[in-house]
Amino acid sequence: MRYKAVVFDLDGTLLYTLEDLYLATNHALTQLGLPPRTRDEVRSFVGNGYRQLFRLAVPEGTPEELQEQALEIFNGYYLAHDQDHTAPYPGIPELLGRLAETGIALAVVSNKGDLAVRDLMDHCFPGVFDAVAGEREGVRRKPAPDTVLAVMRALGVTADQIVYVGDSEVDVATARNVECACIAVSWGYRTREQLIDAGATTLVGTADELEALLIG
Repeated sequence: MRYKAVVFDLDGTLLYTLEDLYLATNHALTQLGLPPRTRDEVRSFVGNGYRQLFRLAVPEGTPEELQEQALEIFNGYYLAHDQDHTAPYPGIPELLGRLAETGIALAVVSNKGDLAVRDLMDHCFPGVFDAVAGEREGVRRKPAPDTVLAVMRALGVTADQIVYVGDSEVDVATARNVECACIAVSWGYRTREQLIDAGATTLVGTADELEALLIG
């Protein structure tokens, strides 16, 4: 095997989560009398964690305390509704099953809140992943390498033994900072052109193409 472990991003890579993120974002905004955002706007805001999502979603000049209120409303609503419209992308469950059969370790590292990550993993992929990490207080989020490095330590692997798979410029930068291989997927929340502009050199458009690169 070329790799001993595959580390996946979550939103836009393993799961289509945009609809639930979009609805939760607008729920929080409208609860505070702030203008809602379009689905495409929310798509472009996703990837750098919830706090950054709301820095971008609120109107320019919105006080910090109002942003924090929106974030608090979002967190409560999203945890209760994060499975309403969320589902794996085509071919992903089958791919994960075949990877597990080969003995490759599987992990998820996301800028989504850690509770939501674990909730979705338990619901969508129970028992599949060997390590899971979401955003937590006191740990730098992606593109800082911290969460990936923590997962690598848990799995007992080094950077040259893993590949990072993601759908955004944040993921490309994360792999660069970890100094590991990277595969970008074009079915997520960024276009192929955006990924290339971010420095992606290996791109796939389907789960079958990803499997071919991972296990042949």
